[in-house]
Amino acid sequence: MKAQYGQVLLVDNGGFFPEQEDYQDAAWFLMDAMKLLGTDAVGISEKELKYGRAFLLAQYKRTQLPLTCANLIDKQTKKPLVAPYLIVKKGTVMVGLFGLTSDKVDMGVSRDSVAVEDPVAVATRTVAELRKKGATVVVLLSQLGKVESEDLVTTVDGIDAVIVGRNTPLLQKGRLIKTTVACYGGEQGQYIGRTLLTLDAGKKMVSGDNETFILGPEVGEKPEVLTLVKSFEDSFNDKLRKKEKERAAQQELNRANGGTGNAEQAVDHYLGGDLCQRCHKAEYEQWNTTLHAQAWKTLVDAKKDANADCIPCHVVGYKKPGGFQTGDDAARLSNVQCENCHGMGTQHESYPTQARRITEATCRGCHTSSTSPNFDFALYSPHILHKPQGALKPLPPNPAKQKMLQGGAAH
Repeated sequence: MKAQYGQVLLVDNGGFFPEQEDYQDAAWFLMDAMKLLGTDAVGISEKELKYGRAFLLAQYKRTQLPLTCANLIDKQTKKPLVAPYLIVKKGTVMVGLFGLTSDKVDMGVSRDSVAVEDPVAVATRTVAELRKKGATVVVLLSQLGKVESEDLVTTVDGIDAVIVGRNTPLLQKGRLIKTTVACYGGEQGQYIGRTLLTLDAGKKMVSGDNETFILGPEVGEKPEVLTLVKSFEDSFNDKLRKKEKERAAQQELNRANGGTGNAEQAVDHYLGGDLCQRCHKAEYEQWNTTLHAQAWKTLVDAKKDANADCIPCHVVGYKKPGGFQTGDDAARLSNVQCENCHGMGTQHESYPTQARRITEATCRGCHTSSTSPNFDFALYSPHILHKPQGALKPLPPNPAKQKMLQGGAAH
């Protein structure tokens, strides 16, 4: 895009901190990565405050990443926690950028240290200030969600483009809301949106358009960045694995001291495919020829076998009674086994006498638009059904899986 267009800003509207408790390393690495990419402005949400105000401010100071949020107030200083807005000169254009976060969400551990002002009132004030300071183009990095973002740009004049965040659906083509171009980039950082603004002689917007692109394998990797990402992910995976072993050892100690585990205590729990094969040998042997039987290996090969975002769809009953708890369970409960599709083994007696039909809904729990964008139930299901299907059509490549194996953002 930078090669094709002369005046390009790279922005991220926030919500990028991971949700898992042990993932602080990934949080600071993402900030380093955005700085390395030359990101011009980055919004924030309550996710960036999940490790506390002090952690965010320390990383903000360390990386000098251009964070912005106009309505997030530091209760200690009574001022905006980060820059309320930024004015960036790109070529001959002065662009004003500001972020907004929702005032309707819980700030978690940071609730006592920050306050969130009304987005509409702050936006009205900020747009006026940006225009007064010479910005001829104004961009909003919104963490308000789809409906509130659209309502705000309808109410507040002077916003030329809005990047819509917070549980936002992916729309390949953006929308024009009054005079504001809206970009809907989806979740998980697997897409990049291109918003084109056409300006008049006074550098003000006269028209705009938006399109979003998936970052699939056809998008080339920059070797030095790929090496940096892979090195981080590998060391981070090793660190998570070590923590997992420590927790498992502590749980074992608790049980030895009279505590109880959670696996066998529940009435219904997972049992593992080894038990199923005692009566369903033919089905088990056929399953062993499918890619489902290699699901765990793909994580191990990519060094993502300690990544809680990836594990659930590659094992049996992740963190559920009797299911996969830690890497120590891999020998018995890894891969997509019988119970992933047919249900907990302890419910076997309640199964109907007639064979249960596996529907598309069963598969869609893991084969989502993000993790398996080419998924077609009619094409995929013959590859895993137990009855002979004759000659099978080859499956198309899975861009998300290829990206994972290369060390990219997809899982």
